[in-house]
Amino acid sequence: MPSSADLRAHLLAARLAGVVGTTREESLRSYRLFAARDPRMLIGLDPEGAWEERELLALMADRCGVSADPGRTSGHEVIDPERTLAALDACAGRLAVAARRGAPVLLGTGHPHRLLGFYAALADALSAAGCAVLTPAKGRSVDITTRFGLRTYNLDYVRGVGLVRQAAPRRPGREPGAHTHSPLPVRTALDAAAAAGGPLPELVIGDHGWACGAGQLGFEAVALADVNDPAPFVGEAEGAVSVVVPLDDGVRSGYYLPLTRYILKRACLSQ
Repeated sequence: MPSSADLRAHLLAARLAGVVGTTREESLRSYRLFAARDPRMLIGLDPEGAWEERELLALMADRCGVSADPGRTSGHEVIDPERTLAALDACAGRLAVAARRGAPVLLGTGHPHRLLGFYAALADALSAAGCAVLTPAKGRSVDITTRFGLRTYNLDYVRGVGLVRQAAPRRPGREPGAHTHSPLPVRTALDAAAAAGGPLPELVIGDHGWACGAGQLGFEAVALADVNDPAPFVGEAEGAVSVVVPLDDGVRSGYYLPLTRYILKRACLSQ
């Protein structure tokens, strides 16, 4: 199991933290869109505050370690690995509480190509600890607006992790799932669980719309988020999301596995 020092070195080497692949231009564009209340950036969150661009930049500097200088408009972003480690510790604490309670949990990702293995390992460990890993509304259709127009997806679960697949994929059988920021999958899942009489999750673990959508509805949520996705961090600042781990969410899937082992060790859960 990696120590804090080992994991810090891994975060930097894999560019999960330190200098990351996300560019300053991407981040600033996202902050502008969030400040304008663009649904693509809100991803299910209904912020209480005004959150102008400068406020968002200050928040992201505080939560992630990016430069707070509004005059810096190009180059690659920097995530403070100490902030990532602290958030991973907090995430482990939330999982430990859920495991002790045997609480029902719901996991989902909008990044199945990259993060499915990370969440699946958490789902396996929580299930082994006695938590019910929920899979409501499996197979249900979800209509999501994309930049290509309205498209129909199917809600699916792989090893207990929710994701969406195109109803009519261009390459049948080859897609692990579709990338999405939409909160509609988690809303569909939670609505179906409630309509069936429960149980409802006591903890939601995910990213993008899975975390923000659940948090906005009052469910405890923990999330992974990149620095060009301000919504989870705003949700954390306002109390809608419990914990957000800042990291690059677009590196190789295998690079996230040491994070899984670290969280499980800290939560005293077996993999």
